[in-house]
Amino acid sequence: MKWEDFRQSDNVEDRRGDTQYASAGGSSGHLGLGAMVILGLIGYAFGIDPRLLIGGAEMVSQVTSGRQQQAAPSKPMGAPKDQMGHFVSAVLAENEDVWKDVLPAQANVRFVPAPVVLFNGQTRSACGAAQSAMGPFYCPEDRKIYLDTSFFNDMKNKFGGGGDFAYAYVISHEMGHHIQNLLGILPKAQAAQQNASSKAQANAISVRVELQADCLAGVWAANANEKWQVIEEGDVEKAINTAQSIGDDRLQKAGRGYAVPDSFTHGSSAQRVQWLERGLQSGKISSCNTFSQ
Repeated sequence: MKWEDFRQSDNVEDRRGDTQYASAGGSSGHLGLGAMVILGLIGYAFGIDPRLLIGGAEMVSQVTSGRQQQAAPSKPMGAPKDQMGHFVSAVLAENEDVWKDVLPAQANVRFVPAPVVLFNGQTRSACGAAQSAMGPFYCPEDRKIYLDTSFFNDMKNKFGGGGDFAYAYVISHEMGHHIQNLLGILPKAQAAQQNASSKAQANAISVRVELQADCLAGVWAANANEKWQVIEEGDVEKAINTAQSIGDDRLQKAGRGYAVPDSFTHGSSAQRVQWLERGLQSGKISSCNTFSQ
């Protein structure tokens, strides 16, 4: 993926190495402690990093609780100087430059940037405590994307899902949640989950939200490539491999030998690939209506 010559976004808040954030407490908001412990044991038994079993556990479900946590005070924002920070800032800039045109043109909605918060280990968000074990996530309450970049090392070392375009897909998936928020989809999903008649029904809503974010990541990539030819040979395959690697069915089968579809919160490997490819092929927000399927 071509990114080195692109502008750097200043909408990055770098909390890495800051002890006042590393010791932040609060509720994780997405998974209970018991679930995290169980997934940790499964990961240990099968040699899989628990962050990838829990991985991608965005805080969308935290919105359904209706509780806004006290966020940590913001640090000054700007483009980091290190290589990884430089990469994140460039991908964020590419997302901003695409969505500021695509969102008004296709949905008649003004794009408002979502800052990225970089952290190590844990920090605090308006949705509760952010922990690296939860994977990257978007907090609708403060409209920020939270990212511990060690997740990228896990993608590469444990599942072979590395590569710049695959990492950009992860960031753009979280930006997809922000686009959903700007479109008013997340509040509607919140209400639907609160009124769900069962946990399985609530999970099904979560799956649709997550698959739509996958599709919107594809929409970003399609439009970025049309503008700047950023996609190089092998990039799409690496992103698809990443989507397959973090499907609920593959993670559950790796952990316990079988999958329970009613417990899916992000979608199967096949679904994640399907919706990513749909966004890549169309470049249109309208192609990402997972709620009508």
